[in-house]
Amino acid sequence: MPNQESENTSTLTPEQRLTPASFDVLRACIVTIPDVETVRECVAYENAHQNREPILRLLAQQAAKVRDES
Repeated sequence: MPNQESENTSTLTPEQRLTPASFDVLRACIVTIPDVETVRECVAYENAHQNREPILRLLAQQAAKVRDES
């Protein structure tokens, strides 16, 4: 049986991942990004909309983590 939680997190849009009001929820949305392509999409969304440096740093850390795990 597929892991439903990981399927749900991989189908979130960049907007859904990056708009939670709570920083803790936002961080959780970022650390569950399963692949580099999704990180890139989130970076593009963040650059186009809010361009928050702490969020971009979290995204860079997640990209590095995903690359290391591959």
